[in-house]
Amino acid sequence: MEARATVSYARISPRKVRIVLDLIRNKPVGVAMGIIKNTPKAASEYLEKLLKSAMANAENNHNMDINKLYIAECYANQGPVLKRVRPRAQGRAFRILKRTSHITLVLKEVE
Repeated sequence: MEARATVSYARISPRKVRIVLDLIRNKPVGVAMGIIKNTPKAASEYLEKLLKSAMANAENNHNMDINKLYIAECYANQGPVLKRVRPRAQGRAFRILKRTSHITLVLKEVE
């Protein structure tokens, strides 16, 4: 039995999210929440909300015990890229890539 939560089209690069995901992978949810709250990264805001959502899904939809949950899987895949143009010297234009992420958390109960 597993509970999952996803956020799609998060306006943050997947590379930045993976840094924080590597810190919380295979940790109990209480420890993971503490790590997320004390990590000064932009991805922490997205992941805190996502972890709370996954915990609520586990409790309400699957009748799982919150105290026994751990993060079984977590990954961030690349979403669509917003392409923008920045004017530069001598009439040139440089492209700015505003990347998006699809982030997934999967929680399971400790056996």
